[in-house]
Amino acid sequence: MDKLDVLVGIGRISVFVSLLLAFFLLTVKTENKLANRLFAWFFIFSAVDLSGFFINPNTLTELNLEIFRSTMCLLEMPLFYLFVRAVCYYDFRLKWNHLVHLLPFIILNLVFIPRVYLNSEIEIFGTTFNQLPEIIFFHVLVELQYAFYIVSIFLILKKYKVIYLENYANPSTATYKWLFQITCVFLTAHSIVVLKNLLRYTDFKEVFLWANVLVGTIALLITCWFIMKALNHPELFRGVNSKLKLTKDILPEVEDKPESAKEQNDFVKDQIAMLKQYMKEKEPFLDPSLTIQELSNQINIPVRDLSILINHQMDQHFFDFVNEYRIQKAMHILKDQSKNQLTVLEILYEVGFNSKSSFNTSFKKYTNLTPTAYRNI
Repeated sequence: MDKLDVLVGIGRISVFVSLLLAFFLLTVKTENKLANRLFAWFFIFSAVDLSGFFINPNTLTELNLEIFRSTMCLLEMPLFYLFVRAVCYYDFRLKWNHLVHLLPFIILNLVFIPRVYLNSEIEIFGTTFNQLPEIIFFHVLVELQYAFYIVSIFLILKKYKVIYLENYANPSTATYKWLFQITCVFLTAHSIVVLKNLLRYTDFKEVFLWANVLVGTIALLITCWFIMKALNHPELFRGVNSKLKLTKDILPEVEDKPESAKEQNDFVKDQIAMLKQYMKEKEPFLDPSLTIQELSNQINIPVRDLSILINHQMDQHFFDFVNEYRIQKAMHILKDQSKNQLTVLEILYEVGFNSKSSFNTSFKKYTNLTPTAYRNI
């Protein structure tokens, strides 16, 4: 079979799988419909991009449509960026100002009008075409846009993780891990595409064709991986409130209070003692979905002050603060001979965890032992 036939076959399968995943995302029942729709449109435009593997324009009209199709890749990263924001923040909504993400796509097509769309002598596969300033501008714009959005996404994920740790006690960080994984996968895949595109300007035409086959195969594998994830975890995402501030951002406001240093230190010590006593007596950590807002309501301390108290004064993330009490409770149960009939799975649910992997990770972090090894000491 000729490599072009292989490329066409892989391209058609990739387009089909991408559209299948988009259909799944648009129809699956979920609370975060906006995130699913954004991701679906990302795959729809990815399918349009991948269709270039088997489209062969023969007329000027078809050629212009092919060039316009290729510019649609500039819509993929904005959609993925908005998808990440919609997943991380459950209160995220699309606004008119988000139309600014269309600017690179619009500007490029305006640049293409005089010498590309209206040029009847241009050949898409010719050397002259690839050396047009407009085409070079196209490739540079794609790379600059990609770099901007990749950096922006990693910054969003970094902030999301810190906000989650400072305000939530649910030990599941599947959302962050999933988004971080797919962003890294996209970055790796795009790096391969860049290397492939550089071959376009060399004499290694055969290598360039095989590189296209490799890129098509990678795209197909990535899309299949997404389908497996989506089918196994249709309710994977859990966002946080975008209005929540990091402790370091609200700390100056709290430190500006007029109390003397000694009075403030005594007050902080009293609050810490009260908080620890409440945690031991009332055991709010047994609730697997405990948040800093809920704990604030229970002990009548403003959530901003409680966040400063735990994340700054006690130098612990709320996530770690709560899990420490859960682990201490689990350690007590594991050593209680009257409860030796309880399995590790039953114990982790009893103390507020909701998955075995997160429990084992946290337990080993605090004891350097697995729960089973600790029980057998």
